Amino acid sequence: MTVTLSATLAANEDIERRRRAGERVLNLAFGEAGLPVHPALRDKLVAASERNGYGPVAGAAELREAAAGYWNRRGLATDPDYVVCGPGSKSLLYGMILALGGDIVMTAPSWVSYAAQADLVGAKPIMVPAPPGEGGAPDPDKLVSAVLHARTQGRTVRSLLVTLPDNPTGRLASPRTIHRLVEVARELDLVIISDEIYRDLLHDTALPYTSPADLAPERTVITTGLSKSLALGGWRIGVARLPDGATQLRRQLLAVASEIWSAPAAPVQDAAAYAFTEPPELVERVNQSRRLHAKVSRAVYDRFVEAGCAVAKPQGGFYLYPDLGHLRLGGSAEVTRILLDEHGIGVLPGHAFGDDPSAARVRVATSLLYGESTEERLTALNSADPLCLPWISGSLDHLLMGLKELSVRRPRERHRSLVSQLGESLG
Repeated sequence: MTVTLSATLAANEDIERRRRAGERVLNLAFGEAGLPVHPALRDKLVAASERNGYGPVAGAAELREAAAGYWNRRGLATDPDYVVCGPGSKSLLYGMILALGGDIVMTAPSWVSYAAQADLVGAKPIMVPAPPGEGGAPDPDKLVSAVLHARTQGRTVRSLLVTLPDNPTGRLASPRTIHRLVEVARELDLVIISDEIYRDLLHDTALPYTSPADLAPERTVITTGLSKSLALGGWRIGVARLPDGATQLRRQLLAVASEIWSAPAAPVQDAAAYAFTEPPELVERVNQSRRLHAKVSRAVYDRFVEAGCAVAKPQGGFYLYPDLGHLRLGGSAEVTRILLDEHGIGVLPGHAFGDDPSAARVRVATSLLYGESTEERLTALNSADPLCLPWISGSLDHLLMGLKELSVRRPRERHRSLVSQLGESLG
């Protein structure tokens, strides 16, 4: 097995190297929330800094109870005994795939680590496209065909993974799609893993949101964390909600956890327990973050549209998934290289997300546009019009200029190349 560095982390490190070398690079490749830690969370972490025991593998009782309360407030009755905590939802997703065993269905495209984690545990990801205009959940009818085909080949398919709302597309699967997926999961006896780490960053809170756990709590596992909604990526804390009575699954997940991470960091669990109780100051911080993500990602969307790219309007988180196929520059790897090397725009190629390598689609993350310093980021967070801030408006101008240069120069270069080739053939 060949294991490589995650595409998102590798791209971020490459961009940082270029910046240290003096290049001007717009970092639209890394999906970090890009905002400072709220002072109340920092204080909780400091107060708990002397807690250095391992603690229970499942996580501290206070954190599991707080996470259960978080889901209860969203209409999902949750038993704290069926909440498992880990060092980030990413670790919990890996543990869950390993605990469940068998092959797993996921959306094409989907977050880079899903398929990589499946490969690491010896499972085969079954990639199924989303319905047109949606993201994060596979087309239910195509899923049926894919699973039945895999099973006729002797493969064991046990689970289905969805992301609500989605990374990389920024789109939300419709309630209709989720309803049908739940029906299919019952028919095919699939466990649904629902990655809902962007749930609280849905741009329009009036947009209908349906979790598979609303409809099939008996076969749905939910994972979430604080790295996106409260920008605590470096703290590495996540929680998973297992179905009530899923004793065997809980036992398997804890067995995996005990051998990989033992227990989440105790001081971070203290701060996370406070965060999941959703005190007013943190609710307001999440709301501010959601509004900022929505405004800036919409502005980036507008620039891609102005440059003639096909792109769906983002609905949650801080991602877009534009298609630059109209420029006829090649596949996603070539488009990504040209944007970075010639225009100082860092994005991720669509093929890293399981997309067709020949397609010119790329994943764009907008959350590192808020500023380089804590002061700039706080200013962006509290601004009534963050798009007017010079560092954000400058980045948007850089993006649009690069896209327009790409659109204008490339046809000329293709023309010159054809003329040169014709001259050589005539000579």
